[in-house]
Amino acid sequence: MRDGSSPNSTTGTGTGLIGTALSTLFDPRQLPDSWRGAQLSKLIEIQMEKERDQLPLWVPVALGCGIASWYVLANPAWSMAFISLCCGIALFAVMTGRDTRAGKALFWFALLAAIGCALIGFRSWSVAAPVLDRPIVTTFNARIERVEPVLARNMVRLMLDTGENSGLPPKVRVNVPLDQAYPDLQDGALIQLRARLMPPAMPALPGAYDFSERAWFQELGATGQALGEIRILQRADPLFALSRYRQQLSAHVQSQMSGAAGAIGATLATGDRGAIDEADAEAMRRSGLAHLLSISGLHVTAVVGAIYLLVLKSLALSPLLALRFRLPIVAAGCAALAAVAYTLMTGAQVPTIRACVAALLALVALMMGRSAITLRMVAAGALFVLVFWPESLVGPSFQLSFAAVTAIIALHEHPRIKALVMLRDEPLIRRLGRFIFSLFLTGLVVEVVLMPIALYHFHKAGLYGALANIVAIPLTTFVIMPLEALALLLDSIGLGAPVWWLCEQALSSLIALAHFVSSRPGAVTMLPSMPVLAFGLVILAGLWICLWRERWRYLGLIPAIVGALLIITNRAPDIYITGDGRHVGIRNDQGELAMLRTSGGDFIRDMIRENAGVEGKSQALEDWPNAECNSDACLVTIDNEGRKWLVMATRSSHYISALALSAACRRADIVVSDRWLPESCEPRWIRADRDLLSRVGGMTIDLEQQKISTSLERTGRHDWTRYRSGEADARTGGARKVDARKATVKKTVQ
Repeated sequence: MRDGSSPNSTTGTGTGLIGTALSTLFDPRQLPDSWRGAQLSKLIEIQMEKERDQLPLWVPVALGCGIASWYVLANPAWSMAFISLCCGIALFAVMTGRDTRAGKALFWFALLAAIGCALIGFRSWSVAAPVLDRPIVTTFNARIERVEPVLARNMVRLMLDTGENSGLPPKVRVNVPLDQAYPDLQDGALIQLRARLMPPAMPALPGAYDFSERAWFQELGATGQALGEIRILQRADPLFALSRYRQQLSAHVQSQMSGAAGAIGATLATGDRGAIDEADAEAMRRSGLAHLLSISGLHVTAVVGAIYLLVLKSLALSPLLALRFRLPIVAAGCAALAAVAYTLMTGAQVPTIRACVAALLALVALMMGRSAITLRMVAAGALFVLVFWPESLVGPSFQLSFAAVTAIIALHEHPRIKALVMLRDEPLIRRLGRFIFSLFLTGLVVEVVLMPIALYHFHKAGLYGALANIVAIPLTTFVIMPLEALALLLDSIGLGAPVWWLCEQALSSLIALAHFVSSRPGAVTMLPSMPVLAFGLVILAGLWICLWRERWRYLGLIPAIVGALLIITNRAPDIYITGDGRHVGIRNDQGELAMLRTSGGDFIRDMIRENAGVEGKSQALEDWPNAECNSDACLVTIDNEGRKWLVMATRSSHYISALALSAACRRADIVVSDRWLPESCEPRWIRADRDLLSRVGGMTIDLEQQKISTSLERTGRHDWTRYRSGEADARTGGARKVDARKATVKKTVQ
């Protein structure tokens, strides 16, 4: 060397190998930014190369991100901006990283997100149908599309096609009392009826169930109640009345097994949940077993697996057939036909179709000699559903089913879990112990994964579901469903009675388990309505952990923890006001809830309690010590953080003079009414009367943070949103009015 230094010298210019390494280690700030950026890019590229087999799993995730963005943005202009942004990111990825795996991944993710946003927008436009704008009573002719018995509520639901020239929406849903549900009310029959119809219900509170969104994508323009006798103008063709066969099968199952066992047995066979008593249904929900009542992957898998093994083992008994034919292909074909038949018999609902598609993909994999249950198969099934029914992404059924399956497969693909469940030569006791532990671990993981989804949609989740499912899932899959199938088969020769008795005992055990678990202290946890941000963080964290294989998957714990903290620390509002102004719920410092009206509207009151995260019965507002009520109104004093808030809520339709009303309004901070209040009614904060509520929907009010949330904020400007101001769409105007009042509040408080 010219300067006499050795190649490994760490002195002088520091150009030696060791010198460079040490300078990098101890003083990285000496490195230029471009070098650090290059190193980061190289690190990402190496990681992407390791995860190359996992990259296709993110295709439905990218599509789903676009669909979710369309829902969250809730404005056509913002949706177009999102699509433009995604296209810009895709173009940037092409220009800067087209030769790298990370650049290609970014390109496809951005492009698929843009496609997802455009896809759900097109879907919403394509299903657009007239929606009834006000309640009416009318007589009309219609053809029955689907019959849905709801025996637990003593009624039958009819999905009707009214035609194009009836002056009504093309599709309506009508509830018919059970004593008027004639046997001739079948799919395809032409009927005449008188009914009270109304628009599909908007969410009564921010974050509550939005039936109007579901109705929009079902092209359902009105719902209502039949009045009087229904005339049969034309009977249905018995060959194409699938509902007739479904009802006959359901009735047959219930005739063989009495009570709750027969109702749940009919559900497993036909998907008919109408006969299940509400107490039993609630016990199943509280115990974490409600998924057994929804025909989905578990039931389709049981049918497909049973038929596949039965056909395969039966044909293998013949050496001639075994040598001439590829029996796995024949068995897979028979199982596929069984899956399609079971899907049709159970009503062909989207969750069942989704499970059927997944089963068919698994059977195709078996035919090709590949593993039937992989994350790629799950991704393919999710992609199929999102392409044809993109709106299903925001529904609990899609989220629960795919989250559960993804978590189970990701868990069992882990090397340590593989080693745990691997078959080995060992004593029966140890083998059984490992099986039970594996089942418990699977149930626990599924319970943890599904809990945030259940809390987001239903505001409650079971805590003992993992333990209950250890018994319930094997009992349903390997005992109840095979016994029920065998009993139906033996009924053809009149020998099914003993098998029906066994099936009834198994179902009774399942119901007893549900009631036992649901009645345990702390069986259910309830939380108030969850922020969308927290839910999104938890879902993305779960996907990150499940879909990657390398150690960087555990980075997903960061957003998971942040989301969990947001959920736990989320503060419940103090006041709940429904969109019609009739129902008001107020919380006290102990978390107890009092209702303005205690007669009628049980469903609405239950919904308020769920949104508030309050379990049990609520008391009447007039029984509160800080409330003064008469037949016309209640005046409630709320002490929050040292400030007293005065709330007035009307509860009658009696005439109140404008002078008296104005005087009462001036005393109150908040006035709630289901009537239109005069302009002279000027409370110190907000006047939530029918005028304002018709524009923004239901409200929740957080007095501590002085925050008002509305249904309009959660639904946004979607096609099915029907908040109006006069003749024009007043969604924006209503929001401005609330914002202006918020500003007034701040000034008043300050």
